[in-house]
Amino acid sequence: METKELICINCPMGCPLTVTLENGVVTSVTGNTCKRGEIYAKKEVTSPTRIVTSTVKVEQGNTPMISVKTKEDIPKGKIFECVEALKDVVVKAPIHIGDVVLENVADTGVDIVATKEAKRI
Repeated sequence: METKELICINCPMGCPLTVTLENGVVTSVTGNTCKRGEIYAKKEVTSPTRIVTSTVKVEQGNTPMISVKTKEDIPKGKIFECVEALKDVVVKAPIHIGDVVLENVADTGVDIVATKEAKRI
């Protein structure tokens, strides 16, 4: 039997969670005050994911860079691949919030989208 201690990040309460596993399978979650905490804990110890945020360069825009993020969370182990894939991305203005900047980043099936606008100059 193995236990892991986590702090839930699904809401501002920050519940301290204790997850018990047997042979890699979650057998119990304690400390959560809502169902979301239990769901978060199970996912975090078996298949952790993250939203990745970064920036990319803009050509012919009113700003030299825009912020971007993964449209959905990706496996935690793919974060560095994702950031590496963004290193040489350059987009041409105009860019609107939600525009896809890079498709299927790091073979995750998840797109990178703009979170800031850039007007063409």
